[in-house]
Amino acid sequence: MSIDIDTARKVAKLARIRVEEPDLPKLAEQLSGILGFMEQLNEVDVTGVEPMVSVTPMRLKRRADVVTDGDIQAQILKNAPDAREGFFAVPKVVE
Repeated sequence: MSIDIDTARKVAKLARIRVEEPDLPKLAEQLSGILGFMEQLNEVDVTGVEPMVSVTPMRLKRRADVVTDGDIQAQILKNAPDAREGFFAVPKVVE
C-alpha cells in the first residue's frame, strides 16, 4: 500500500505532529515503508503458534491469597480527621 502526500498530511494532523510541507514526501515514504512491512508480516504462517508473553518459558511466582495485616480498622481510622460508621468521611465534592 502506498501513502500519498495528502494522507501523510492528514496523519500528521491527527497525530498532532507539525510537519513542514517539504518534509511531507519523506513522511509519506516512511509510512508506506511501515505499511509494506506490516503486509509482509501478514504473509507469515502462524498457525499452531501459541501467543506468548515472554521469549523464555517462565511462570511468575505466586503468593497465597490470604489477609496478612487485616483486622486493624480501628488503628487505621484513628488517623482519619473524620471517620463515621467504620469508614473515612470526606467532604462532598459534587453538588
